[in-house]
Amino acid sequence: MRGWLAVILLALLSACAGSRVSETLPRGAAAYQMMPAASSDQTVATYRISPLDVVDITVFGEPDLSVKAIQVDAAGELSLPLVGNVHAAGSTASELSRKLEGLFGAKYLKDPKVTTTVAKGASQKVAVQGEVAQPGVFELQGPTSLLEALSMAKGELRTAALDQVVVFRNINGQRMGAVFDVRAIREGKADDPQIVGNDMVVVGFSGARRLWRDVVSSASLFNVFRPVIP
Repeated sequence: MRGWLAVILLALLSACAGSRVSETLPRGAAAYQMMPAASSDQTVATYRISPLDVVDITVFGEPDLSVKAIQVDAAGELSLPLVGNVHAAGSTASELSRKLEGLFGAKYLKDPKVTTTVAKGASQKVAVQGEVAQPGVFELQGPTSLLEALSMAKGELRTAALDQVVVFRNINGQRMGAVFDVRAIREGKADDPQIVGNDMVVVGFSGARRLWRDVVSSASLFNVFRPVIP
């Protein structure tokens, strides 16, 4: 019996070690620096314009140059008076405003003031994979946090490693990842990070949890079918 328990303990430790995601991915404060906590103000400030978004461009004192409800085309371009095609996708509203001020000011206006507002965001999605009840791709309906994204996938499985939830995101053209502890978030010990369009959430697998579940199940069967010793 002791030998059997030793084998199980060794397997549990090995499975637990094997389930850890790469230590090269940031976690803790470094993870939140890369992917900040969800907040409505932050969402507006950091939202990046996507193809098919609808925007309003206001040039102060220049109604003929201001446009309402103009759609970013599939290539991420806007066609505007005087300056022609301007690449908008990937910029925040404030970044696009500064870009337009530079373009208008270079040839046409003296010290222009431009305000950009996203009137309607195009459909954006998040993929949730790994140890969740219903993996898939889900449409974001406004600002969304990590916990809300997991709820879209009907929550995590009992075999999930809750301290090994990875969010992958394209940042400055590079695919980056950060690790979050969902248990700590639910307990109020950590912030709930913001999820943005095209993120991928991967819930880690706890081999130890699955092995322990299988061991308990096997032990129950053993108890049921073991011979009765008189």
